[in-house]
Order: sequence, then structure tokens, then C-alpha cells
Amino acid sequence: MKVIDTHCDALLKLQTARLQDKNLDFRNAPEIETNLQRLKAGNVKVQFFAIFVNPEEIAATDQWKHAQEQAAIFHEEIIAKNEQVIFIQDWKDIHTLAPDEIGAVLTLEGAEAIGNDIEKLRTLYQMGVKSFGLTWNPANLCADGAEEPRGAGLTRLGKEVVRLNNANRVLTDVSHLSVKAFWDVIELAKYPVASHSNVRAICDHPRNLYDDQLQALIAKNAPIHLALYPVFLKKDAITATVADLCKHIDHICALGGEKHIGFGSDFDGINYYMDHVTNASGYDYLLNELQKHYSEEQVRGFAYQNVMNLLPD
Repeated sequence: MKVIDTHCDALLKLQTARLQDKNLDFRNAPEIETNLQRLKAGNVKVQFFAIFVNPEEIAATDQWKHAQEQAAIFHEEIIAKNEQVIFIQDWKDIHTLAPDEIGAVLTLEGAEAIGNDIEKLRTLYQMGVKSFGLTWNPANLCADGAEEPRGAGLTRLGKEVVRLNNANRVLTDVSHLSVKAFWDVIELAKYPVASHSNVRAICDHPRNLYDDQLQALIAKNAPIHLALYPVFLKKDAITATVADLCKHIDHICALGGEKHIGFGSDFDGINYYMDHVTNASGYDYLLNELQKHYSEEQVRGFAYQNVMNLLPD
């Protein structure tokens, strides 16, 4: 059973290694949890790769350069060197992948890199960015993030970004937004997505979503992709099981969201793991275990079919 995973941080890991004069081969480097070998082993059909520039570590003057470098790594190391990896330039490209091909989608996590320059946003679209997360955890010029104490919503710039995302059929990712910013996005976005967020009623973490937020995403026909990160699955935990993940799935199903559920692993950006699911190859184990709790049709939906049905035409 194939998988579409809507979030990983392999680009940051590859960039960090390059800055340290290390050469990590995307094809098989053990340090890369979503390397090509593991994507194949986990039957991952489409992997979303996030550009992420940590605003707490990279000076504002260098953030755009770092974002460009990660986009270059995506094109040079992941696309150009691997004939089986296909750059998803239009959503319809996912539907035309050959059986032995893996689609690669470029995304952005946090708008810090563009500052207040809309031309940089347009450049990101030209680079191939198909999903745009306005924030990481702090605030920036677009919005407040999930861990910003102020808890404000979108700025005028943030609203302009969402409108441009709409015009370019780019997803607007709510996963790291403050609650107020989330509701501003829901009001404006044609294509909202939660790329890697879980259920706050099950695990009370600021990165997780309240029931009314989940219901709003369902009403907007938005994908809701669960992270495989124990910290988001189980309160104050560094380990988690498939049973813990099932609690989140069951809760969303009870809200009417069975056809919206998917996975956004957060591999290469996490330091704790579910049992037996420590990299992309673990999807084989995960889906087999889920079929003990859900029908094959339901698991196929969670794995890839739901998001296929909900992506922009």
C-alpha cells in the first residue's frame, strides 16, 4: 500500500551536513530518515520536503540565502541525481507517476525567509513550492506561531500571502499557527492543510488542534495529516505506539473526518520516535498494524487516497 507523507525536514539535514563539510547521499545516508532507500522500503509514493530556516538560529539577514540553498539541494540532490524521483510541478503530476516513481513536493515551513518581500514569495512559487506554512513556532511578519505568547492572527502581509497562495493553487499550511491565525486562514484560504498536526483533546500540546479547528478543516475539505512524533501523540511522552496513534485517528473519525486523515511524519525533524517507526521504511509496519484496527479501505485512505481526493484539481 503506497503512502503520501506531507512533511519531512530532510532538506535542513542535508544543508546542515553540507555546511559542516560532510557529504550525505540522499540515496542511502543512514542519517536521512527519508532517504531514497527508505522511501522505497516504506512504499512512499509522494514525499513533501520542507524548506525550513530556524529563526532562532539563523540571522534575519541570512534567512533568504538559507532558504535558497535548501531549494537548490532539493533540485540538485533529490531531483537531478535520481531518475526515479519526479518533481511535482503541478498537482496533476501526482496522478501520472509511473509505478516505480516517487513524487517529490517542495514546501515551505515558516515565512521568515521572505521578510516583507512579496517578490521572494513569487520566486518560491517559481522554485516549485506547492505548500506554504506561514509560521514556525514564534511570530514573524505574517502571523503568530503556535508557541508565540501574544497569540495574534494574520497581519496584512499574511493575508496577502494567503490570497497569493489561493491564486497559485498553493496549499496554506495551518500546522504551526496560533489559534487566532488559524481562524484567519480558515476564513481566507481556498486550500488549507494541516501537514503535521495531531489532536489536542488527546494530547494537550500547542502544536495540536482543538476539535473546533479540526471540524473547520473538515468543513473546508482540507487534509489533516498526523505527525508520527510521540511528543504530539501522548502527553509528556518520548515513546508512543500504534495504539496511541489510533486514539487520534478515532477522534478525528468521530468528528466526521475519516476521509481527511493522512500522515505527515515529521521525519528528519524529530528526536523521538514511535515504536518500530523510526524512519520512512517504518510505514510498512505502521500500515500493517493499522489494518488490525481498521478496514483495508480505511487504511488506504489514511495512507494516500484521502489526500489524493482533496488536493487542488
